[in-house]
Amino acid sequence: MMNNMIGNNIASIEKMTDIIGKKNSDNVDKMYNGKTFADIYNQKRSIEEVISDSDIKSSKGLKFSKHAGERLEQRDIRLSDEQMTRLEEGTEKAILKGINESLVIVDDLSFIVNTRNRTVITAMDQNNNEDNIYTNIDGAVII
Repeated sequence: MMNNMIGNNIASIEKMTDIIGKKNSDNVDKMYNGKTFADIYNQKRSIEEVISDSDIKSSKGLKFSKHAGERLEQRDIRLSDEQMTRLEEGTEKAILKGINESLVIVDDLSFIVNTRNRTVITAMDQNNNEDNIYTNIDGAVII
């Protein structure tokens, strides 16, 4: 490379970089006809837009496993409509992030949700749970 620089009267590394850059940019133009970075960046969307456009919203709501139903009853946990909506939103966000077994915290309530099946596995009231230890999850959403 250095011999080429001297033999072709290229006086500096900057000049060589310009020459190499022009050759490479010509090749890139010939190989790639897709969107530019600026085009892609200008199409950025918020997570709320992605959720509203996806089939996640149109899919069935959350299910509660038998175990979760028993825990809700044993622990006298009652979900308001607003809390249920937030639990569903938290599950949707977990799905978008690729979380499979998610801890979703709504107010002082904790839920373990299997996102693939959209099923609540168990439910806990943080105020009545001494340890607050959660295992076998790969992500958490606090909503």
